[in-house]
Amino acid sequence: MTEIIDGNEIADRIKTELEVCVETLGNHGVTPGLATVLMSDDSASGTYVNMKQRACEEIGIKGRHHELDPGTSSDTLEDRIEALNENPDVHGILVQMPIPDHVDEQTILERIDPMKDVDGFHPENVGKLVTGDPRLKPCTPHGIQRLLAETGVETAGKDITVVGRSNIVGKPMMNLLVQKDNLGNATVTTCHSRTNNLAEKTRNADIVIAAAGVPELIDGSMLSEDTVVIDVGVNRVDADTGKGYELVGDIEFESAVEQADAITPVPGGVGPLTIAMLLYNTVKAASLQENVDVDLP
Repeated sequence: MTEIIDGNEIADRIKTELEVCVETLGNHGVTPGLATVLMSDDSASGTYVNMKQRACEEIGIKGRHHELDPGTSSDTLEDRIEALNENPDVHGILVQMPIPDHVDEQTILERIDPMKDVDGFHPENVGKLVTGDPRLKPCTPHGIQRLLAETGVETAGKDITVVGRSNIVGKPMMNLLVQKDNLGNATVTTCHSRTNNLAEKTRNADIVIAAAGVPELIDGSMLSEDTVVIDVGVNRVDADTGKGYELVGDIEFESAVEQADAITPVPGGVGPLTIAMLLYNTVKAASLQENVDVDLP
């Protein structure tokens, strides 16, 4: 019978373990601090930030939220980031994406102190990940690694197909899975919009990680029996509901669940792990900056 992987349960276990780390830091006079910056009037972005701030409060991280008008200049955003870089009470900085078109995203990511880059997107942190010496791993790929490990899914020697090549999920996911460690050692195929015969690539995989941002791109006919399916997609599609839409993944769940050995739902699968690993990175960043050893889970 197919296992429906409960991301909330796994995330809650990790957060409970992180509370102990926060307590250890507190015993040394350190309260981990996470600053979120929102420069958008997008309601979904606001919701995500609120969820992250609530999660901080739950385990004792001090949240600091900053909102800037979407019409604000890039210089104003960069000045705010620089002030947060210099604030010793702020150990992690997260600029919620997307940001307005008149602001260059890569410039903003590079303005964040790499030691406070809890998203793991600064070029210095990306380089350390690729060379096998990660400091702060991108939250969603790291969350997927932890989800697989907590579910008892081995990656060593497995054929894994990653569908999607974004800098946020696809590329770092591939780089993490090929590393020589107990969460890697996999053979990884990365697919994208130009991939020919996508179904052939997904059918040959022991594990499929779908992160293309295309609603229900992959259905059960594109999977082999006993595949482990990790669905990263969160897509709004029109539906006859009170909200006028429903959330679906990149996997067509009803047909995929007939084939898969284990599968993540949407919502309630990968999403909670992304937030849990943001908290993880904030605690780790505080530990590194304050030179306090903590037993990270």
